[in-house]
Amino acid sequence: MPTYTIGVDFGTLSCRALLVDTATGAELATATMDYPHTVMDKALCETGEALPPNFALQHPADYLEALAHVIPAVLREAGASAQEVAGIGIDFTCCTLLSVDEGGTPLCMLPAFKNEPLAYALLWKHHAAKVYADRFTQVAIERGERFLSRCGGKVDDEWALAKIAQILHEAPAVYDAADKFLEAGDWVVQALTGTDCRSYHFAAYKTHYVQGEGYPSPAYLAAVDPRLAHLVEEKLSGRLLQMGELAGHVTPQAAACFGLAAGTPVAIAMPDGHSAGAALGLSQNGDMFAVLGTSGCFMAIDERDVSVPGICGTVKDGILPGFYGYEAGLCSLG
Repeated sequence: MPTYTIGVDFGTLSCRALLVDTATGAELATATMDYPHTVMDKALCETGEALPPNFALQHPADYLEALAHVIPAVLREAGASAQEVAGIGIDFTCCTLLSVDEGGTPLCMLPAFKNEPLAYALLWKHHAAKVYADRFTQVAIERGERFLSRCGGKVDDEWALAKIAQILHEAPAVYDAADKFLEAGDWVVQALTGTDCRSYHFAAYKTHYVQGEGYPSPAYLAAVDPRLAHLVEEKLSGRLLQMGELAGHVTPQAAACFGLAAGTPVAIAMPDGHSAGAALGLSQNGDMFAVLGTSGCFMAIDERDVSVPGICGTVKDGILPGFYGYEAGLCSLG
């Protein structure tokens, strides 16, 4: 029986799927769906209320609707059955941050929070948290936090900590109600598998997780804001998995929703810009590639751990196992 894999790319404006023959590597089918709510950067979809400057939100229901479209579409185009799919891999924009309740439902999908902009997915290019990012940077410099050298000497407003702090200050009811803050890519994997796990790569590149050391310390977070002292243990829990590792299997409920076979293996999610390294043949020190789209991401690998001013991220095993992955780029490109 032939076997196939499906890769799903959740981009800024659309979701795309690719079905590949595992025996030959042939790309047999593709499908795309634009997000119905697009990017909410002018007004909130539920109310029409104008959004503040530099907001960029998405509706997580779009992710599930798109997944339910592109998976059956590539199976139809290739003439393949769901039972012939050997596995699914997902990449996602990041940091695209979701606040979810104890059952994993995004807070914006609950009646109590549907009118609160900061309960929606804060898209990677949500740039309204700069004042909080600057506070994280200032305190990290004052305390001599080592993680800072791995991200170019500053905490960016695109990343998780600044966005979480914005929610804490500007929508405290959302912060209190959030059982967890998740990367949207991790949320989609959890929707498929029902498992409580997170991508090491999201955590390392966007939430300052360091192998062997963990997330930034409670003491540092408390120095930024005492209310953040228990952020990691209370709202960032979940088993971290490396690229290519098995996150779980498609549940019967997810199979019915997305046109898959129950039990299909699902890999842990990857940042969209980082996922192409192996396919492009990176294998030695200094190898580099670029992924160009709404933003421009430039990636390099090296066995050395070097502090690079202005770098976005330096992560062990961050692009390929055995190398440090270096990321830089331009927020606005295409």
